[in-house]
Amino acid sequence: MSTRPATNVETHVNPYSRPSDLKITDMRIATLARGWPIIRLDTNQGIYGLGEVRDGASKTYALILKNRLLGENPCNVDKLFRRIKPFGYHARQGGGVCGVEMALMDLAGKAYGVPAYQLAGGKFRDCVRCYCDTDSVPDAEEMGNRLKRRMDQGFTFLKMDLGIQLCRNISDALSFPKGMLETSTVMHPFTGIRITDKGIGILSDYVATVRDIIGYEIPLAIDHFGHLGLESCIRLARALDKFSLAWLEDMIPWQFTDQYVRLSHACETPIATGEDIYCSEGFADLFEARAISVCHPDLATSGGILETKKIGDRAQEHGIAMAMHMAGSPISFMASVHCAAATENFLVLENHAVDLPWWSDLVTGLPNPIIQNGTVSVPETPGLGLDLNPEVIRAHLNPKDPGYFEPTTAWDAEHSHDRLWS
Repeated sequence: MSTRPATNVETHVNPYSRPSDLKITDMRIATLARGWPIIRLDTNQGIYGLGEVRDGASKTYALILKNRLLGENPCNVDKLFRRIKPFGYHARQGGGVCGVEMALMDLAGKAYGVPAYQLAGGKFRDCVRCYCDTDSVPDAEEMGNRLKRRMDQGFTFLKMDLGIQLCRNISDALSFPKGMLETSTVMHPFTGIRITDKGIGILSDYVATVRDIIGYEIPLAIDHFGHLGLESCIRLARALDKFSLAWLEDMIPWQFTDQYVRLSHACETPIATGEDIYCSEGFADLFEARAISVCHPDLATSGGILETKKIGDRAQEHGIAMAMHMAGSPISFMASVHCAAATENFLVLENHAVDLPWWSDLVTGLPNPIIQNGTVSVPETPGLGLDLNPEVIRAHLNPKDPGYFEPTTAWDAEHSHDRLWS
């Protein structure tokens, strides 16, 4: 029998942190110019956690949660997530809950001295493959050359847009009720927009030119088709099958599972959706119906690190891969990296900021640039593995909301009767 003394896990944790006594004392927010509200959760022990509200969402979605977190131990991530989960919803409305979950995972990792992926069960990979969305241009040859430059940068997975805007000024390419091409508030099945054979030919020729330039060995996904009805999407998808695309993304709203089943059965190209879906149960119908081949959650909408891993695991049970949408700062990006590392059926992670020269400078503790040769290394440092660079953050604050983690005491006493049962 061993005579070695028993050890306590807390002997290995951060020396200025005692996790069992850790309490949240404050929530503050600084909003970057790109519409990225950064959350900072402060504690009674001097350590803090960083999270991010999804791009374009109101910081109010996070601040409304403050009173429900004050005095709580941030290491109880699942307990607190369940408390605040009812205050999120699909698309941007889930941004506050998700941003807080990131900050809780950052705090818990810092308190126990482990990277966030370890709190999600460990990792399946040491580096995460990225694709960078590339702004589209009307000229197909120029688009191909833009993507070729991405390949020269080391990216091994590409995505571009292929919308009906490419043929909207060409006669007889589209059929539509007057005014419908200009609206973005009418869902696809209700616009009456249809694409003609001429329009399909224009878009097919565009992709053919791009493929001639970049070749067929590299995956190429396509997004932002426009508000077409299902039948036009099917006709277009069939025409694009010959280009061996990685996936066709969000051709129709994610809510219409039956339409996704019809679309998936009608073509041979993988179909993807999911960036606006909140929590794993939101994906259930799509998964059960085998309506998609690739789920595409955005961690800043889908519930944060642990919930998005659950989505990936649920997808895997149905033979569905998980790619990840991401259009935020390095904070939500690195939260996504930790989730991707911990999810077996992960495919590729999006990044919208490759061309922003100051993006990697917003944080410290990571390689610069963060993405190198189309991949990012999974950090081994505690929490998300980063800290803020105050000087750069201040230089890129939103001019309409220029405060740098100003006090938010007005939200301290906000309260309602939240219980969902009597």
